[in-house]
Amino acid sequence: MKAYQADIAKFAESDTQVFGISVDSIPTLKHWSEELAPETKGLSFPLLSDLKSRQMVKDYGIFNEASGTGMRATFVIDKAGKISFIEEGNTAVNTAGAVEACSLLKKKAAAQ
Repeated sequence: MKAYQADIAKFAESDTQVFGISVDSIPTLKHWSEELAPETKGLSFPLLSDLKSRQMVKDYGIFNEASGTGMRATFVIDKAGKISFIEEGNTAVNTAGAVEACSLLKKKAAAQ
């Protein structure tokens, strides 16, 4: 999440909304946000809790049944709701792929 905070301007340039989803509780996410960005008293994008149902992580296929947690992943979803980019695992913390996917979506929209 630190990398996404550091690159938030790159996402803004592409008219992109950034948010995080976790199976952690809202108080835990608030603490985590403040810990990751203490200088601004929290991340500049929302962290959403999927604690109760875990439906979001199940729907996106990133639920780990054994541990009851969501796996690390990045999804870029266009304004029509179509997933245009997925990155899973430890590489999902690197913003380069998501930034590029968002930039391409903006260029595609501008060309239409």
